[in-house]
Amino acid sequence: MMSKVITGSPGVGKHTVGKKLAKRLHLDLIDINKIAVNSGIFEKKYETLDVDIIILKKILAKEITENSLVVGHLAPYVVSRKNVDIAVILRRSPYELISIYRKRNYSQQKSIENLGSEILGVTYYDASREFGRDKTFQIDTTSKSVSSVVKKIETLFQVGNLQEDKVDWLGMIADKNDLKRFFPY
Repeated sequence: MMSKVITGSPGVGKHTVGKKLAKRLHLDLIDINKIAVNSGIFEKKYETLDVDIIILKKILAKEITENSLVVGHLAPYVVSRKNVDIAVILRRSPYELISIYRKRNYSQQKSIENLGSEILGVTYYDASREFGRDKTFQIDTTSKSVSSVVKKIETLFQVGNLQEDKVDWLGMIADKNDLKRFFPY
């Protein structure tokens, strides 16, 4: 079964966009985080939940249908390539993510880890490697309304191809001489 996937770093808008998109396109929303929590396949460590991705991958394989929209930052690690029609990786400026992480009361270490991952494009790289470069598209959500992001993804799903957004957070923070701010260690 081939599904559609929305993934990205914490705070980029995956769940907000996913809920609206699923409703608009009449797709079954599969929230990876909720499945992991409801299945009890996690262990709480400090501020994070360590998920048993082997078990989660098996559970998701049974849940995914052609009418599924799979949402979550773990998608590249728990959704098989054979189950993905198209994957959207949402990206957001690290400068916007700082305030989001403050509102979520993330610790300094958790914020730095997530910001570093977003700046380096870890989820985008992992999704491209797992699902195939021809199936992955990044969309910059920085300063964009949820509606405009939903419309862009809807167009992508209908057309099957779209000029993805150019994202270079590392170049941006280097130009602003902010490397030490985001990579203090």
